[in-house]
Amino acid sequence: MSGQKMIVKAAAVQAAPVFMDLDGCVKKAKQYIKDAAKQGCDIIGFPETWIPGYPWYIWLNSTALNMKYFVDYHDNSFEVGSDAFNAIADAAKENNIYVSMGASERDHASLYIAQFLFGRDGSLLCGRRKLKPTHMERTVYGDGDGSGFQVIDTDIGRVGQLACWEHLQPLSKYAMYSMHEQIHVAAWPAFSVYPEAYALGPHLNNAASQVYAAEGQCFVIAPCGVISKEMMDLMVENDVHKALMSEGGGHAMIVGPDGQPLCDKLPHDEEGLLVADLDMNAIKIAKCFHDPVGHYSRPDVTRLQLNKCPQPKIEEFSPELLVVESDSSDKREEPVEQQHFIK
Repeated sequence: MSGQKMIVKAAAVQAAPVFMDLDGCVKKAKQYIKDAAKQGCDIIGFPETWIPGYPWYIWLNSTALNMKYFVDYHDNSFEVGSDAFNAIADAAKENNIYVSMGASERDHASLYIAQFLFGRDGSLLCGRRKLKPTHMERTVYGDGDGSGFQVIDTDIGRVGQLACWEHLQPLSKYAMYSMHEQIHVAAWPAFSVYPEAYALGPHLNNAASQVYAAEGQCFVIAPCGVISKEMMDLMVENDVHKALMSEGGGHAMIVGPDGQPLCDKLPHDEEGLLVADLDMNAIKIAKCFHDPVGHYSRPDVTRLQLNKCPQPKIEEFSPELLVVESDSSDKREEPVEQQHFIK
Protein backbone atom coordinates (compact mmCIF):
# COMPACT_ATOMS: atom_id res chain seq x y z
CA MET A 1 0.00 0.00 0.00
CA SER A 2 1.35 3.42 -0.93
CA GLY A 3 1.86 5.82 1.95
CA GLN A 4 2.67 3.02 4.39
CA LYS A 5 3.98 4.12 7.78
CA MET A 6 7.60 3.13 8.34
CA ILE A 7 7.53 3.42 12.13
CA VAL A 8 4.51 1.68 13.64
CA LYS A 9 3.72 1.72 17.35
CA ALA A 10 2.19 -1.55 18.57
CA ALA A 11 0.59 -2.70 21.82
CA ALA A 12 0.16 -6.20 23.20
CA VAL A 13 -2.39 -6.81 25.97
CA GLN A 14 -1.43 -8.87 29.00
CA ALA A 15 -4.55 -9.16 31.13
CA ALA A 16 -7.23 -11.42 32.52
CA PRO A 17 -10.69 -11.24 30.98
CA VAL A 18 -13.79 -10.57 33.03
CA PHE A 19 -14.40 -14.28 32.79
CA MET A 20 -17.66 -15.39 31.17
CA ASP A 21 -18.98 -11.82 31.34
CA LEU A 22 -19.39 -10.50 27.80
CA ASP A 23 -20.27 -6.95 28.79
CA GLY A 24 -17.47 -6.84 31.36
CA CYS A 25 -14.92 -8.02 28.76
CA VAL A 26 -16.07 -5.41 26.25
CA LYS A 27 -15.84 -2.63 28.84
CA LYS A 28 -12.32 -3.70 29.84
CA ALA A 29 -11.26 -4.06 26.21
CA LYS A 30 -12.48 -0.56 25.37
CA GLN A 31 -10.32 0.86 28.15
CA TYR A 32 -7.21 -0.93 26.86
CA ILE A 33 -7.95 0.30 23.33
CA LYS A 34 -8.28 3.85 24.64
CA ASP A 35 -5.07 3.56 26.69
CA ALA A 36 -3.12 2.24 23.68
CA ALA A 37 -4.38 5.07 21.49
CA LYS A 38 -3.34 7.63 24.13
CA GLN A 39 0.18 6.22 23.88
CA GLY A 40 0.11 6.77 20.12
CA CYS A 41 -0.31 3.12 19.17
CA ASP A 42 -1.41 2.18 15.66
CA ILE A 43 -2.44 -1.40 16.51
CA ILE A 44 -3.38 -3.39 19.61
CA GLY A 45 -3.58 -7.16 19.97
CA PHE A 46 -5.71 -9.10 22.48
CA PRO A 47 -5.12 -12.69 23.72
CA GLU A 48 -6.74 -15.87 22.46
CA THR A 49 -10.50 -16.08 23.25
CA TRP A 50 -10.12 -13.07 25.54
CA ILE A 51 -13.84 -12.52 25.09
CA PRO A 52 -15.27 -14.10 27.24
CA GLY A 53 -12.06 -15.83 28.41
CA TYR A 54 -10.29 -19.09 27.66
CA PRO A 55 -12.24 -22.09 29.07
CA TRP A 56 -9.53 -23.44 31.32
CA TYR A 57 -11.97 -25.87 32.95
CA ILE A 58 -11.56 -28.17 29.96
CA TRP A 59 -8.05 -29.02 31.19
CA LEU A 60 -9.21 -29.73 34.75
CA ASN A 61 -12.29 -31.96 34.41
CA SER A 62 -13.96 -34.52 32.22
CA THR A 63 -16.50 -33.16 29.75
CA ALA A 64 -19.35 -34.54 31.85
CA LEU A 65 -18.26 -32.44 34.82
CA ASN A 66 -17.84 -29.35 32.65
CA MET A 67 -21.41 -29.29 31.38
CA LYS A 68 -22.30 -26.84 34.15
CA TYR A 69 -20.26 -24.18 32.32
CA PHE A 70 -21.66 -24.76 28.83
CA VAL A 71 -24.67 -22.44 28.85
CA ASP A 72 -22.95 -19.43 30.41
CA TYR A 73 -19.95 -19.78 28.14
CA HIS A 74 -22.17 -20.06 25.07
CA ASP A 75 -24.32 -17.08 26.07
CA ASN A 76 -21.30 -14.85 26.71
CA SER A 77 -19.44 -15.67 23.51
CA PHE A 78 -18.90 -13.06 20.79
CA GLU A 79 -21.34 -12.87 17.89
CA VAL A 80 -20.65 -11.01 14.65
CA GLY A 81 -22.97 -8.03 14.30
CA SER A 82 -24.04 -8.05 17.96
CA ASP A 83 -23.99 -5.03 20.27
CA ALA A 84 -20.75 -6.29 21.82
CA PHE A 85 -19.16 -6.75 18.41
CA ASN A 86 -20.23 -3.27 17.31
CA ALA A 87 -18.89 -1.78 20.56
CA ILE A 88 -15.37 -3.06 19.76
CA ALA A 89 -15.71 -1.78 16.18
CA ASP A 90 -16.78 1.62 17.49
CA ALA A 91 -13.84 1.70 19.91
CA ALA A 92 -11.43 1.08 17.04
CA LYS A 93 -13.00 3.92 15.07
CA GLU A 94 -13.16 6.36 17.99
CA ASN A 95 -9.49 5.80 18.78
CA ASN A 96 -8.23 5.54 15.18
CA ILE A 97 -6.47 2.25 15.85
CA TYR A 98 -6.34 -1.27 14.42
CA VAL A 99 -7.71 -3.84 16.88
CA SER A 100 -7.05 -7.59 16.77
CA MET A 101 -9.57 -9.17 19.12
CA GLY A 102 -9.35 -12.78 20.24
CA ALA A 103 -12.77 -14.23 20.99
CA SER A 104 -14.93 -17.29 21.33
CA GLU A 105 -17.15 -16.69 18.33
CA ARG A 106 -20.75 -17.89 18.53
CA ASP A 107 -22.27 -18.79 15.17
CA HIS A 108 -25.79 -19.98 15.94
CA ALA A 109 -25.26 -23.11 18.06
CA SER A 110 -21.51 -23.60 17.47
CA LEU A 111 -18.44 -21.90 18.93
CA TYR A 112 -15.11 -21.18 17.24
CA ILE A 113 -11.75 -19.82 18.36
CA ALA A 114 -11.70 -16.61 16.37
CA GLN A 115 -9.67 -13.48 15.73
CA PHE A 116 -11.21 -10.30 14.39
CA LEU A 117 -9.16 -7.50 12.85
CA PHE A 118 -10.93 -4.15 12.94
CA GLY A 119 -9.68 -1.20 10.89
CA ARG A 120 -9.12 2.37 12.00
CA ASP A 121 -12.59 3.16 10.66
CA GLY A 122 -14.23 0.37 12.65
CA SER A 123 -14.75 -1.89 9.66
CA LEU A 124 -14.11 -5.62 9.95
CA LEU A 125 -11.05 -6.30 7.82
CA CYS A 126 -10.71 -9.98 8.66
CA GLY A 127 -12.56 -12.52 10.73
CA ARG A 128 -10.83 -15.88 11.00
CA ARG A 129 -11.24 -19.13 12.92
CA LYS A 130 -8.49 -21.35 14.32
CA LEU A 131 -8.00 -24.07 11.75
CA LYS A 132 -7.86 -26.92 14.25
CA PRO A 133 -8.60 -26.47 17.97
CA THR A 134 -5.95 -28.08 20.16
CA HIS A 135 -6.63 -31.29 22.09
CA MET A 136 -9.25 -30.55 24.80
CA GLU A 137 -10.38 -27.42 22.93
CA ARG A 138 -12.17 -29.74 20.53
CA THR A 139 -14.74 -30.41 23.27
CA VAL A 140 -15.83 -26.77 22.94
CA TYR A 141 -14.94 -25.42 19.51
CA GLY A 142 -15.37 -26.33 15.86
CA ASP A 143 -12.79 -26.18 13.07
CA GLY A 144 -12.00 -23.23 10.83
CA ASP A 145 -11.10 -23.54 7.14
CA GLY A 146 -8.54 -22.21 4.70
CA SER A 147 -10.39 -18.94 4.20
CA GLY A 148 -8.97 -17.94 7.60
CA PHE A 149 -5.48 -17.66 6.18
CA GLN A 150 -5.54 -13.96 5.36
CA VAL A 151 -3.02 -11.14 5.37
CA ILE A 152 -4.56 -7.68 5.10
CA ASP A 153 -2.90 -4.75 3.35
CA THR A 154 -3.11 -1.63 5.55
CA ASP A 155 -1.41 1.71 5.99
CA ILE A 156 0.81 0.17 8.70
CA GLY A 157 1.79 -2.86 6.62
CA ARG A 158 0.46 -6.31 5.80
CA VAL A 159 -1.23 -7.69 8.93
CA GLY A 160 -2.06 -11.32 9.74
CA GLN A 161 -3.22 -13.36 12.74
CA LEU A 162 -2.89 -16.87 14.18
CA ALA A 163 -3.79 -18.30 17.59
CA CYS A 164 -1.76 -20.26 20.12
CA TRP A 165 -0.44 -23.59 18.82
CA GLU A 166 -1.14 -22.67 15.22
CA HIS A 167 2.40 -21.36 15.67
CA LEU A 168 3.54 -24.99 15.95
CA GLN A 169 1.90 -25.92 12.64
CA PRO A 170 4.66 -25.64 9.98
CA LEU A 171 2.33 -25.63 6.98
CA SER A 172 -0.01 -23.04 8.47
CA LYS A 173 2.95 -20.80 9.19
CA TYR A 174 4.28 -21.16 5.67
CA ALA A 175 0.86 -20.29 4.27
CA MET A 176 1.01 -17.01 6.16
CA TYR A 177 4.62 -16.31 5.19
CA SER A 178 3.67 -16.80 1.54
CA MET A 179 1.39 -13.76 1.76
CA HIS A 180 4.33 -11.52 2.71
CA GLU A 181 3.13 -10.73 6.21
CA GLN A 182 4.81 -7.77 7.92
CA ILE A 183 2.93 -7.54 11.24
CA HIS A 184 1.65 -10.72 12.83
CA VAL A 185 -0.65 -10.98 15.87
CA ALA A 186 0.08 -14.21 17.78
CA ALA A 187 -2.70 -14.61 20.35
CA TRP A 188 -1.98 -16.76 23.43
CA PRO A 189 -4.26 -17.69 26.37
CA ALA A 190 -1.87 -17.92 29.43
CA PHE A 191 0.90 -20.23 30.61
CA SER A 192 0.15 -21.43 34.13
CA VAL A 193 -1.49 -24.81 33.69
CA TYR A 194 0.04 -28.27 33.89
CA PRO A 195 3.36 -27.17 35.45
CA GLU A 196 5.00 -30.47 34.51
CA ALA A 197 4.19 -29.98 30.81
CA TYR A 198 7.07 -27.96 29.40
CA ALA A 199 5.31 -27.63 26.02
CA LEU A 200 2.47 -25.70 27.68
CA GLY A 201 4.79 -23.29 29.47
CA PRO A 202 6.12 -19.83 28.63
CA HIS A 203 9.61 -20.75 27.49
CA LEU A 204 8.62 -22.89 24.53
CA ASN A 205 5.67 -20.74 23.49
CA ASN A 206 7.50 -17.44 23.73
CA ALA A 207 10.17 -19.13 21.62
CA ALA A 208 7.47 -20.07 19.09
CA SER A 209 6.61 -16.38 18.71
CA GLN A 210 10.29 -15.55 18.24
CA VAL A 211 10.83 -18.32 15.72
CA TYR A 212 7.75 -17.18 13.78
CA ALA A 213 9.23 -13.69 13.56
CA ALA A 214 12.63 -14.95 12.44
CA GLU A 215 11.23 -17.49 9.95
CA GLY A 216 8.79 -15.04 8.39
CA GLN A 217 10.93 -11.91 8.82
CA CYS A 218 7.99 -10.06 10.33
CA PHE A 219 7.11 -8.32 13.56
CA VAL A 220 5.13 -10.41 16.04
CA ILE A 221 2.73 -8.88 18.55
CA ALA A 222 2.10 -11.64 21.09
CA PRO A 223 -0.66 -10.73 23.57
CA CYS A 224 -1.24 -13.15 26.41
CA GLY A 225 -4.00 -13.76 28.91
CA VAL A 226 -3.69 -13.92 32.69
CA ILE A 227 -5.51 -16.28 35.03
CA SER A 228 -7.12 -14.15 37.74
CA LYS A 229 -8.06 -15.00 41.32
CA GLU A 230 -11.72 -14.80 40.28
CA MET A 231 -11.12 -17.42 37.58
CA MET A 232 -9.33 -19.65 40.09
CA ASP A 233 -12.19 -19.31 42.55
CA LEU A 234 -14.69 -20.35 39.89
CA MET A 235 -12.84 -23.28 38.33
CA VAL A 236 -10.49 -24.70 40.98
CA GLU A 237 -12.59 -27.04 43.13
CA ASN A 238 -10.06 -29.36 44.79
CA ASP A 239 -6.38 -30.01 45.46
CA VAL A 240 -5.91 -31.77 42.13
CA HIS A 241 -7.17 -28.70 40.27
CA LYS A 242 -4.95 -26.49 42.43
CA ALA A 243 -1.91 -28.54 41.41
CA LEU A 244 -2.79 -28.19 37.72
CA MET A 245 -3.53 -24.45 37.48
CA SER A 246 -2.32 -21.32 39.22
CA GLU A 247 -2.83 -17.58 39.03
CA GLY A 248 -0.90 -15.49 36.54
CA GLY A 249 0.66 -17.04 33.45
CA GLY A 250 0.92 -13.79 31.51
CA HIS A 251 3.91 -13.75 29.14
CA ALA A 252 3.08 -11.21 26.44
CA MET A 253 5.87 -9.96 24.19
CA ILE A 254 6.61 -8.05 20.99
CA VAL A 255 9.32 -9.40 18.69
CA GLY A 256 11.33 -8.00 15.78
CA PRO A 257 11.93 -9.73 12.42
CA ASP A 258 15.25 -11.10 13.67
CA GLY A 259 13.53 -12.77 16.64
CA GLN A 260 14.70 -10.20 19.19
CA PRO A 261 12.28 -9.00 21.91
CA LEU A 262 11.54 -5.30 21.48
CA CYS A 263 10.34 -4.50 24.99
CA ASP A 264 10.64 -5.77 28.54
CA LYS A 265 8.10 -8.30 29.75
CA LEU A 266 5.69 -7.62 32.58
CA PRO A 267 5.63 -9.86 35.68
CA HIS A 268 3.52 -12.93 34.85
CA ASP A 269 0.74 -11.94 37.27
CA GLU A 270 0.58 -8.27 36.29
CA GLU A 271 -1.83 -6.69 33.84
CA GLY A 272 -0.97 -3.97 31.37
CA LEU A 273 0.16 -3.04 27.87
CA LEU A 274 3.49 -3.82 26.26
CA VAL A 275 4.35 -1.14 23.71
CA ALA A 276 7.09 -1.05 21.08
CA ASP A 277 8.05 0.81 17.93
CA LEU A 278 8.26 -1.33 14.79
CA ASP A 279 10.75 -0.04 12.22
CA MET A 280 9.55 -1.53 8.97
CA ASN A 281 12.99 -1.15 7.40
CA ALA A 282 14.16 -3.95 9.69
CA ILE A 283 12.13 -6.36 7.54
CA LYS A 284 14.14 -5.41 4.45
CA ILE A 285 17.38 -6.22 6.25
CA ALA A 286 16.07 -9.57 7.53
CA LYS A 287 14.75 -10.52 4.08
CA CYS A 288 18.18 -9.95 2.55
CA PHE A 289 19.45 -12.92 4.54
CA HIS A 290 16.48 -15.26 4.53
CA ASP A 291 13.21 -15.10 2.60
CA PRO A 292 11.52 -18.54 2.77
CA VAL A 293 8.99 -17.62 0.06
CA GLY A 294 11.50 -15.82 -2.15
CA HIS A 295 15.22 -16.19 -2.77
CA TYR A 296 15.66 -18.73 0.06
CA SER A 297 13.06 -21.18 -1.27
CA ARG A 298 13.25 -24.23 -3.56
CA PRO A 299 9.73 -24.75 -4.98
CA ASP A 300 11.11 -27.30 -7.44
CA VAL A 301 11.82 -29.53 -4.41
CA THR A 302 9.18 -28.63 -1.79
CA ARG A 303 6.02 -26.56 -2.07
CA LEU A 304 2.74 -26.07 -0.22
CA GLN A 305 -0.76 -26.69 -1.52
CA LEU A 306 -3.23 -24.25 0.06
CA ASN A 307 -7.02 -24.36 -0.20
CA LYS A 308 -8.34 -20.93 0.83
CA CYS A 309 -11.93 -21.58 -0.25
CA PRO A 310 -14.67 -21.44 2.40
CA GLN A 311 -16.12 -24.88 3.07
CA PRO A 312 -19.93 -24.59 3.13
CA LYS A 313 -21.91 -27.09 5.18
CA ILE A 314 -24.76 -27.19 2.64
CA GLU A 315 -24.87 -27.32 -1.16
CA GLU A 316 -28.31 -26.61 -2.59
CA PHE A 317 -29.30 -28.02 -5.97
CA SER A 318 -32.19 -26.93 -8.18
CA PRO A 319 -33.10 -28.52 -11.52
CA GLU A 320 -33.29 -26.24 -14.56
CA LEU A 321 -34.15 -27.07 -18.17
CA LEU A 322 -31.42 -27.06 -20.80
CA VAL A 323 -32.01 -27.44 -24.54
CA VAL A 324 -29.85 -30.27 -25.89
CA GLU A 325 -29.33 -30.90 -29.61
CA SER A 326 -28.64 -34.45 -30.79
CA ASP A 327 -26.77 -35.50 -33.94
CA SER A 328 -30.11 -35.92 -35.67
CA SER A 329 -30.84 -32.26 -35.02
CA ASP A 330 -33.70 -33.23 -32.71
CA LYS A 331 -34.08 -30.87 -29.79
CA ARG A 332 -35.08 -32.03 -26.37
CA GLU A 333 -35.12 -30.49 -22.90
CA GLU A 334 -33.18 -32.09 -20.05
CA PRO A 335 -32.91 -31.00 -16.43
CA VAL A 336 -29.52 -29.70 -15.30
CA GLU A 337 -28.61 -29.24 -11.67
CA GLN A 338 -27.25 -25.87 -10.56
CA GLN A 339 -25.33 -25.54 -7.30
CA HIS A 340 -25.94 -22.81 -4.77
CA PHE A 341 -23.60 -22.63 -1.83
CA ILE A 342 -24.58 -21.65 1.69
CA LYS A 343 -21.89 -21.02 4.29
